[in-house]
Amino acid sequence: MTLGDPGGPVRLEPLLSPRRVLVQLALGVVAALLVVGVVGTLAARQLAEREAVNDAATIAGVLAESVVVPSLTDALVAGDPAAIAAFDELARTRLLSDSIVRVKLWSDQGKVLYADEEQLIGRSFPLSKDQRSALAQPATVADVTDLTQSENVFESGERLVEVYRPVWTPSRQPVLFEIYASYDPVGERTTQLWRGFAGVTASSLVLFVVIVSPIVWHLVRRLRRAEEQRIDLLQRAVDASSDERRRIAASLHDGPVQELAATSFTVAGASATAGAHGQRALARDLDAAAAAVRSSIRSLRTLLVDIYPASLARSGVVTALHDLAQTTRRDDLVVRVDAADEDDLAMSPDAQRLVHRVAQECLRNAARHAGPATVTVSLHRDGPGSVILDVVDDGAGFDVEQLRTAPHEGHLGLQLLADAASVPGALLQVSSAPGHGTHWRLVLDGELGAAT
Repeated sequence: MTLGDPGGPVRLEPLLSPRRVLVQLALGVVAALLVVGVVGTLAARQLAEREAVNDAATIAGVLAESVVVPSLTDALVAGDPAAIAAFDELARTRLLSDSIVRVKLWSDQGKVLYADEEQLIGRSFPLSKDQRSALAQPATVADVTDLTQSENVFESGERLVEVYRPVWTPSRQPVLFEIYASYDPVGERTTQLWRGFAGVTASSLVLFVVIVSPIVWHLVRRLRRAEEQRIDLLQRAVDASSDERRRIAASLHDGPVQELAATSFTVAGASATAGAHGQRALARDLDAAAAAVRSSIRSLRTLLVDIYPASLARSGVVTALHDLAQTTRRDDLVVRVDAADEDDLAMSPDAQRLVHRVAQECLRNAARHAGPATVTVSLHRDGPGSVILDVVDDGAGFDVEQLRTAPHEGHLGLQLLADAASVPGALLQVSSAPGHGTHWRLVLDGELGAAT
């Protein structure tokens, strides 16, 4: 079973760099320009289409009043060829142009009375909803058409601006006047609008960057200095904590531990004297007191190693493991250490502290739960980029599956191990079963396990 997170926690971000922030700001401006360009193009096209539709509607109204209505006759509505020919000449000279590409006249029944495309004259098509609306409620209707209707079989191009407007003959017969305007001005107007919009937007963003960049640079430098000061304060706090732990450990070692050791010798001597004088009960009490004092000394020495493993900083992890084994041994627990030479391991300080921490917790668990057992601590390098720590005991063991179902119930030591191994490059695994002992394995890979 694997404990902890093999991937480790998220790495800390590096200190803020003013140059990096400005590059990100510039990239943000470029992205904003791209977005604004796309949105601006769409908006400009819609606005240009609306302008083209309005212009075409205005032109249709002017042409209807000034050209079509005065020339519209009942004979044209009746289909008289001469009237159609006369209106055709008028349409080609005064209506059709570079911007007006098609002219039609419709009856209210959907018959084409006139078209500059002769093949359409006399044909009937179903009137569209817009055409019927323009006739029923006299109004000018204009919009962009995609030329998909059957009546548009002779129109070329992809899109045109279509305008409908009702007109009346002298006898008040309704006729629908229709023109198709070119879509080309829409593209030209779109370009003009987009250039103006893009110019204002781009210059505004550039001006914004010019104004904001010095402020951002100043703020980022201040933030960077604050981060550096915070890191320095944290390092000082860690160093001060380490110094304090070292002073406490030295005070305990030079004071209470030495005094208890002297007391142990004194009580042992008094016990021997009492035994020599036949005071067996007193001798037994003194022996018990001496044993209690020695137990306290062992506990204090274990505490000293926990507070400040001096051998780890002074002599390396191998010596520190031997010290751990010495302080953990007791009558029913044998601890053996099998480790490579310190020079062969060549571990970084971080890796040494992690190995010591995990070995310490594993030995504590063995001392508390393994019962009478033999524990073997092995530390070896497996290749240039991997270090393996094995802590194996032949004690009582436990059911690993319980950790899957209830990982936090009654397993504080295991949780501590999992937390300790939750660093990048570390993998902690455990194998155990009731009555078959326990095997812990810590694998350090990558930068953490690389030789230094």
